Amino acid sequence: MSLVVGHRGASHDFPENTLKAFAGALHQGADWVELDVRRTADGVLVVHHDAALADGTVIATTVAADLPPLVPTLVEVFSVVGAMGVNVEIKNSPGEAGYDPTGEFASATVAEIEAHAGNRSILVSSFDAGTLAAVRAASPDLRTGYLVLSTEEPLDAIARAIDDGHQAVNPWDPCVTEASVRRAHDAGLAVNVWTVDDPDRIAQLAAWGVDAIITNRPAIALHAIGRRPGAG
Repeated sequence: MSLVVGHRGASHDFPENTLKAFAGALHQGADWVELDVRRTADGVLVVHHDAALADGTVIATTVAADLPPLVPTLVEVFSVVGAMGVNVEIKNSPGEAGYDPTGEFASATVAEIEAHAGNRSILVSSFDAGTLAAVRAASPDLRTGYLVLSTEEPLDAIARAIDDGHQAVNPWDPCVTEASVRRAHDAGLAVNVWTVDDPDRIAQLAAWGVDAIITNRPAIALHAIGRRPGAG
């Protein structure tokens, strides 16, 4: 059975990466939520996709108290998601403000997860291989997922994920084929596909056996795969 993961919460119906969006995903019956973590100037882990807010405020150079209330902390999100699993994407890319090549940001994220996630399922993902290596060094038992556009281009992401000790690949939907899903599964990797809102495509991916469908519309996704929305 493919799990349904609310992309930044139920972000079709609520502002993305907000407490309302995560509570909405729970209400709609999502199995998991996906979120984006960044670090403020004073070391607080907050949930926001872009490096800067819409008004140009750069998160990495701003203390948490100066961010608007709409931007939640990671700890606050854990308090509203119930028993849902959480895919924590660490936003740490070269060229962005606040990029940390030392692994300290990754280690701080692991520490916060271990302190506040409780018994819920966690997957830590990132596009940055060095960040995922730092996560694995800090907590070898924490599940990690290599976030990619394609599993085959510009590099063999499946082979890289296996070599680096990850348990999953998270590929972009347009690059996903039945053959690529089968190859990842044959290598022992879970396949978590982002971001899929079309019901027919959701049903196709579920038929191919993907492990998770990351969607802005959890209720629609559940209906597309024959499950009852709102079970959460």
